[in-house]
Amino acid sequence: MSDSRRTFLTGAAVVGAAAVGYAVGVGGKGGKKATPSAPAINKNEAVSLKMQASWGGGIFLENAKSYVDRVHAMAGKDLKIDLLAVNAVVKTSQMQDAVHRGVLDAAHYVPAYWYSKSKSASLFGTGPCFGWSSQEVLGWAHYGGGMELFNELMESLGLNVVSFFNSPMPAQPLGWFKEEIKDASQMDGLKYRTVGLAADVLMEMGMSVVQLPGGEIQPAMKSGLIDAAEFNNPTSDRDFGMQDVSKDYHLASFHQSQEFFEVTFNKKKFNALPSELQAILRHASEAESSNFYWHNTKRYADDLVRLQNESGVKVHRTPDSVMAAQLKAWDVVVDRISAEDPFFAKVIESQKAYAKDVMNYLNLNQPDYKLAYNHHFG
Repeated sequence: MSDSRRTFLTGAAVVGAAAVGYAVGVGGKGGKKATPSAPAINKNEAVSLKMQASWGGGIFLENAKSYVDRVHAMAGKDLKIDLLAVNAVVKTSQMQDAVHRGVLDAAHYVPAYWYSKSKSASLFGTGPCFGWSSQEVLGWAHYGGGMELFNELMESLGLNVVSFFNSPMPAQPLGWFKEEIKDASQMDGLKYRTVGLAADVLMEMGMSVVQLPGGEIQPAMKSGLIDAAEFNNPTSDRDFGMQDVSKDYHLASFHQSQEFFEVTFNKKKFNALPSELQAILRHASEAESSNFYWHNTKRYADDLVRLQNESGVKVHRTPDSVMAAQLKAWDVVVDRISAEDPFFAKVIESQKAYAKDVMNYLNLNQPDYKLAYNHHFG
């Protein structure tokens, strides 16, 4: 670790400790801890926000920084975001509560990281695939009623946050195994790492699921705590060193075939900002969506080649039979949770209505890109 990196993390920890100390020192009703209401911000005063990311390094921390850079480019001297790495102030599992309480002003993560509060959280990014990709799920969020439903969920949970979604991720690989998976029966009984609602789906398929943060995946597989694992993409997987514990890498899966980032802000702090700065935070999120896709797909493609050529990784496409079994497992999980949770069922109904119309058009209109690819490179 470079001296500058150490300085950055040390400084982040000092700021975090001060923030935590301040929050704990203020009492609320019923013995609960609370921060005072945010005062209105003078338009002539520069605003500084503390944002913690769920990422300690690698491409996702670069993506978080890219969002921050866009905010700075638009806001100039009027707004500064201090981006802190994972665990700088609180643990990842505590980030949403920290933003809610005002210990943090903002966070950069994914909804699957707080889905223990509501399984509906996973529907905003890592839900069942209705024939759509992350791009179309973001379309549903912005133009199909998704954000209204998300805000309804936040209100029902009593969370004092404002969130924006961005950065449509390609489908996540099924992941790393000790042998090539040719049939779903090979997955039965395997100890497997994933997060969010995907855990329910793969348990329905007979797997034993362990939910671990990214940095713990490779050591867990190396020690035998887990038999197989996924995280997100070839670049992050390569950075984690997954190629050192497995040589069989399966691409394509429906367990998390669409996901994106959530950028969340303390609602009182956000509402106190001038409308121009609120718009910058919102529109920088939209701009980062395009940049993320252009930037990350190229990096993922390059690192997949490196995994194959430099590390001897055998890349397999997950068999259609396995993915068909995943879809059946999704049906069981969705039906079970929908029967227990009317709001979950309401979100599913909204998503299906959007996907049915939008994907009907896209499926009819889009040519078979693989046919063209094979014409030139096959």
